[in-house]
Parts: sequence; C-alpha cells; structure tokens
Amino acid sequence: MATAHPMLSAVPRLCLRGITKRYPSVVANDRIDLTVQAGEIHALLGENGAGKSTLMKIIYGAVLPDAGQVQFNGQAVDIRGPQQARALGISMVFQHFSLFDTLSVAENVCLGLGSEVSLGDVAQRIAEKAAAYGLEVEPQRPVHTLSVGERQRVEIIRALLGEPQLLILDEPTSVLTPSAVERLFDVLRRLAAQGCSIVYISHKLHEIRALCTACTVLRGGRVTGRCDPRLESEASLSRLMIGSDPLQLQHRTQAAGAPALTVRGLSVPRDDPFGTDLQGIKLQVHAGEILGVAGVSGNGQRELLACLSGEDRRAQPGTIELHRTDISRFSAAQRRRLGLHFIPEERLGRGAVPSMSLAQNTLLTRSEPVERGWWINRGRMKALAASLIDRYDVRTGGPDSLAQSLSGGNLQKFIVGREIDARPDVLIVAQPTWGVDVGATVQIRAALLALRDAGTAVLVISEELDELLELADRLVVMSKGQLSPPMPRAQATTERIGQWMSGLWERA
Repeated sequence: MATAHPMLSAVPRLCLRGITKRYPSVVANDRIDLTVQAGEIHALLGENGAGKSTLMKIIYGAVLPDAGQVQFNGQAVDIRGPQQARALGISMVFQHFSLFDTLSVAENVCLGLGSEVSLGDVAQRIAEKAAAYGLEVEPQRPVHTLSVGERQRVEIIRALLGEPQLLILDEPTSVLTPSAVERLFDVLRRLAAQGCSIVYISHKLHEIRALCTACTVLRGGRVTGRCDPRLESEASLSRLMIGSDPLQLQHRTQAAGAPALTVRGLSVPRDDPFGTDLQGIKLQVHAGEILGVAGVSGNGQRELLACLSGEDRRAQPGTIELHRTDISRFSAAQRRRLGLHFIPEERLGRGAVPSMSLAQNTLLTRSEPVERGWWINRGRMKALAASLIDRYDVRTGGPDSLAQSLSGGNLQKFIVGREIDARPDVLIVAQPTWGVDVGATVQIRAALLALRDAGTAVLVISEELDELLELADRLVVMSKGQLSPPMPRAQATTERIGQWMSGLWERA
C-alpha cells in the first residue's frame, strides 16, 4: 500500500506547469497548471472533449506533451511511456479499457507487472485484492466474456496491484452499481489516508462532492476554475463545467401502443464457461414506451442483448417477435431492415470502428449512402455524418475525424444519434450515458424520450438506477439469467430494485 514519504510530505505529489498538447484540428490542452497534494483526492471536471483524458494520458506517459513540465514528488520528470510512469508509482484506469480480449484476467494483469512474477502468483494477488476491496473478479476468466462493469473491476484491481503513489481514475464508476461505488469509495479513502494521491475524473457531480477534497475545472482545454467541491452544490459545479444550468428533462405520461417487441420463454445456454444461461426470459415492449432493465453486470444482460440484436441466433423459433414476425433466427442486418436497431455498451470496436472516420462509421447501420450496385455515395455519406455531428453537438473536427480521436462522450453522442436518426420501430440501447458529461447526458436522455414520444418502443439496459427511474415507464430486473415481472415506474424504488437484484421477487 502506498505511503507518504516523510521527506516529501510538504512537497506536492504532482505539479504540472504550462502543459500544452495540440492536434491538427484542436488544442486539447492549452497551458494547463495543476497541483495535486499527497493524500489528496483531486477531481478533474469538464465537459466531454474538454481535454481531461488527454491531460491524464500525458501524466501516464501514453501521450507526450508539446510543451510544459511535469514534476513528481518535487522532481522534474520526462515520462516517455506507461512503463516509466508505473515505475515512478503512477497507475491509471482508462475510460476505454486497455485489455486483451483473448487473454484471461490474470494474463492481462501479468503483462503490466513484469516477467519476475509468475501467473499463479498474479492470480493469487488478484483474488486477495479483490476480496480485500470487495471487487468481484475471477482471475482465470477470459476478458472477452466480461461485461463492461466486470472489465472495469479488472482495470481497478490491476491499478491497485501496482501499489501506486498516484492513482488516476477516468470515469471509474460509470457502470458500477451504487453498492459497488460505495465499496470503491471506501477503497479510495483508505488509499488517500495512507498517502496515495488520486486524480478522479467523473461527470457524476454528487460523487465529486461526496469524495473529493479539491477540484480543477477544464473547459475547451483550459483551466477555468478551481474549488473545494465539498463547499459547492451540484448546480454550481454544473455551472462551472458547462457555463450554465443543465436542461431539465420532461417525462410526460402517455398511453403505450401495441406490442412491438415480444419475448416468450427465451432460454439459451451460455456460449462460454463464464457466461450466464438465459432462463425463461419473457418481456414485452410496447410502441411509445421505455422499458428499463436493471441489474448488476454479469447477470445475463450481455447474453440478452446478443439474442435480441441478432448477434446470437440460437434462440428457439417463436421466442422473439417483432410486430408478430418471428425474428428468433434472423441476422442483425435482417432485424435492422425490419426496424430494430441497437446500441451496444462497447463504443469502440462494436458501436464504431476505431480506425474509420465518422462518415465511414455511418455505413455500419445506415444504408442511405449506399446506391444501386452497392456503390457508396461519399458525398451523401459525409452529409449524413455532418448532420449527426450538428444535431447532436458532437465536438469533433468533422466527418473525416477518426472514431478513436473522439472523447468517449462525444463518440457516444454520435452513435446514439446515428441510431435514433434512423427512426427505428424498436431501439435497444445498453448503458446509453456511460462516461457522458452532465449536459450530454440530458441531451441523450431527452432524445430517447422524444423517440418514445414519437411512438418507438425503447428497451434500455443500464446499471444506472437513477437513469432508469428517470427514463423508464416500466422496469424489470435481471438476476442470474432470469427476468423479474415488470413494475410500473411509480412503484419502482431503489430499495425494491436492490432486493430484486438478488432474485428476490415473487415469480408471476
């Protein structure tokens, strides 16, 4: 466990002076100064694209600055890569995970610890750390079988195994349940009490107020404010971040229409040893309603989404219907042609191809730019991307920008916009506002509500209870591959949902 060195107790753990990073279309960091004391939990607050992740990657050595100086424990350092950063005592949990899908959890962790440690020892250390901090992780499990929430736990455990003096967390709670968040906060407070400094990036303002003791605000790549978040309200923090109060959502009650998506007795065995069997799933989503699916990650949400989207086509005939058409064995493309679109929880790699431009990424699910003979009308393709960028306020250099160059929140806005703009009959979306700032969160949720008001049936799978309570007309809870009976929004409470997450519901 990290401890504060007595000779350095009065010296800042981290000091940045004049850090600047330019890209062809944007200045991501513009002469940024930042000081983090030993044992301090320091929040970095800003909209998507404000430059937060770039600055943290500079500290971690994943990105080199164009100008400025980094001091660590009072000494000027030139961090040329993550390995050097880890040797100094700097660990980072990225918003976009850096795990190899084909390797196990233990093998992924082992890669960052050096060749002197055996795989068996690493697996044991993972299990011990997971037990000590209440972060459930299976060392032998292949990463490709993990949900986003489970992958996040792996990243946190890997960072903690480095016994860091400075721990950087980029949206660490975006897909954690409230109880898991509380356990993580206990871990972070213990680390800080023992001298570890923590830089904490989050768009959840209530978390920053509850956890952090200092805060630096970025806007447009520049420092625009500093404060003690414990003395601020969520409204004042929001104003510091976006320059205004966020819009308030309007969730009006309306009568649902005819069933659009119906699932009857869907039972599918797991497709890998660490997956979850789907058992007798039944649900119905009506036109003009939002049905929310709550639950702790790893309880079958990934498998359910794969069956509904057409990625997994093992469903028995007659178990999945779209407007009375049996689509149980249809491909994802066939389902899209019938009006079913979906947004996966993994943005890079599944929602978008990282090395392709935004214009090219429209072709993944949209056919408007494709003409007779499968010719691609590039002008129409770019126009579609430009329209989505404009309508959903995507901060980017334009349609030719690569997907991997966008911040997580801006890429999410583009993907959500691409699917909503298709005007689907049914939209299935997983973790719609994962890692998205407060302004973009309201924007995405408002777009989903507008889609529902226009008559679309929307199924939202989310681990954000507040999000589901804000959006959904009805809720179901997923536990161990089974689905609870639906409950109206008015009857849904955090306590009741939490109880049902353990499978404790009266089966209808």
